[in-house]
Amino acid sequence: MSGESLKMKKMIINGGQKLSGEVTIGGAKNSTVALIPAAILADTPVKFDSVPDILDVHNLMLILSKMNVLSSFSHGELEIDPTRIKNVPLPGGAIRSLRASYYFMGALLGKFGQALVGFPGGDNIGPRPIDQHIKGFQALGAIVEERNDAVCIKTTPDGLHGARIFFDIVSVGATINVLLAAVRAKGTTIIENAAKEPEIVDLATFLNNMGAQIRGAGTDVIRIKGVSSLKATNTHTIIPDRIEAGTYLAFAAAAGKGVLVKNVITEHLEPFIAKLVEMGVYLEVNEDSIYVEGGRNLSPVTIKTAPFPGFATDLQQPITPLLMQANGCSKIIDTLYPKRIKHIPEMQRMGGKIVSQNGIISIKHSTDLTGTTVEASEIRAGVALVGLALMAKGTTVINKADNILRGYERIVEKMAGLSVKIKIIDEAAVQE
Repeated sequence: MSGESLKMKKMIINGGQKLSGEVTIGGAKNSTVALIPAAILADTPVKFDSVPDILDVHNLMLILSKMNVLSSFSHGELEIDPTRIKNVPLPGGAIRSLRASYYFMGALLGKFGQALVGFPGGDNIGPRPIDQHIKGFQALGAIVEERNDAVCIKTTPDGLHGARIFFDIVSVGATINVLLAAVRAKGTTIIENAAKEPEIVDLATFLNNMGAQIRGAGTDVIRIKGVSSLKATNTHTIIPDRIEAGTYLAFAAAAGKGVLVKNVITEHLEPFIAKLVEMGVYLEVNEDSIYVEGGRNLSPVTIKTAPFPGFATDLQQPITPLLMQANGCSKIIDTLYPKRIKHIPEMQRMGGKIVSQNGIISIKHSTDLTGTTVEASEIRAGVALVGLALMAKGTTVINKADNILRGYERIVEKMAGLSVKIKIIDEAAVQE
């Protein structure tokens, strides 16, 4: 990117706006970024529906084009044709900007028995090493070398073979990457201490519909019997984004006067919904939608993030503006990413009573919130500032708003549908 001129976006929000109306949740970002690399395992063209229109999707399409894989995207439908794929190294720009591009490691390994992939980038929310991924690849018979900021993975002439793999920590990324590599390996692979996230179930459903033999996705033991070919025969509809849903639910509770959040799988949000109820938020949970009347006289709560089915780490920042409405001190303990605190100094600048000490974030009732200029350092920290801006007096300007747009499709249009006006402007071109 060096030398290129980049326009960063600013988001401008006037405080005191109330959300009302309805919003429809899009496809899950964390499913999409695994499904797109998984598509190259197919021997046929692949179609996805309910694909969120976010920057990550366009970046992944750029990576596909480098491999001679054609893709087209419009109105939530993504078509990928991997039938003329070329195995090329994937270093550099797009990979660095997008952590989920590391799923090309497992997909390329499954497809070609080798991969050369630049080190992943993405949001900087503390250390997220890929040692469990590498351990999994090695168990399947791959030789892994790290060189010059890239991971080089090869197999012996015998190719990949099934293995029993026990992860030392529960890792969504490692579970997905090993799953992608094992789908076309010879024999049976058993992943123990696997992550149980709905996005993993979504990926397994997609692969099984193409002829893969994956059992146990959504539990902590996944069995994969390798197959020689995968063929898509139908369009795969991506599950709704539970993090996007939770974000709008939190904003509706904090600054809403009647909001219907549609296209929700409520089971994916149970710990989050439980916390809203514990606070005293009035909710009507329907089959695939949730109505939020808003909340008054809210009680403080303690939240401890945990791997699924626990409270999602991605929702600890978006719920923060709501916690500032509670009468008393709420606490958040992020067991997964304790360094996920970049929103705190920005919120303090707006008058938010929030501090982090010894791995515990404390949030107190904050009434004197004032709009100012803040920065979105990553997706969830940035969107939390949007929620706070709605509760503040005056105008808030959020710099580096691109980070928010990376994870929230059409947020300006969706907020407009909730009677909230958000303006986005390009900053003057900046040199990176």
